[in-house]
Amino acid sequence: MKRVFLAVAGLFLGTGTAQAATCEDSFVKSGSPVTGLRFVATTTVPNMSMASAVGQINGIVAAKGYAILAAEPDSGAMLIEPPATGKSRPFPIEIAADGTGTVRMEAKLRAGMGIPDAAAKAEMCGILTQLKGGKAGEALAAKGLGATSAPGAPIRMSVLRFSQDITGQADKNNAAVQKRYEGRQFTLYGPVSYVGPVRDTYRVEWKLLSNVLTDLVPGRASAGFSVNCVLAKGQGVYALQLKPDKHVELTGTFDQLDYGRSSVWLKDCRPVK
Repeated sequence: MKRVFLAVAGLFLGTGTAQAATCEDSFVKSGSPVTGLRFVATTTVPNMSMASAVGQINGIVAAKGYAILAAEPDSGAMLIEPPATGKSRPFPIEIAADGTGTVRMEAKLRAGMGIPDAAAKAEMCGILTQLKGGKAGEALAAKGLGATSAPGAPIRMSVLRFSQDITGQADKNNAAVQKRYEGRQFTLYGPVSYVGPVRDTYRVEWKLLSNVLTDLVPGRASAGFSVNCVLAKGQGVYALQLKPDKHVELTGTFDQLDYGRSSVWLKDCRPVK
């Protein structure tokens, strides 16, 4: 009888173990590079509320430099994007947590983009497997919800390409652009169009020179947003020696997008030496 009991117990134990799927087991890929790839990963953490899940993930992805477009603890929803590199277009990652401790993460790549399956699985599950339940999770959530993404190293590109990227993204959703880039640093280069005073310093507006080759880049909009760099204090000597068409390279921090005036502004700009 004892042997029978042990055998039955072992059967139930084995069944329970088999059903305890890991994040890696849940990973699913769908779509195609032509229509847009989709990657989905799921995990379940006992005794974890929706708010706790969102707070914890906010802290995790902020430390990794992700752009956090929205974090809504009460509804268990988040929208994030991988760190900008200047070489790839941003794509959304939607996160949904429910009252049972289950968290679903879905990456929605744009048409023409590709990521190796193994890399996507490792990144997504690397985030989800850090989640904790109970008091430990609540403590992490309280700390993580107030975290903001580190700006990272400045992204260097021509001012024409920057304007093209901003124009295309703003035409799709201008509110997302502000969230995507606020606090991020850029090193932009191109010819000067205008230099003038603004408050107690000066601003440099670049000239956007395009040609047949730059306008034919697949998936890139025409440059429709002017780009202005407000110089940091103490740059007056530099500003007053600039002339139209002079090539300048400046590093500044994304400040704001003025969709109504089709302009984008960077602040605290300094020349690259």
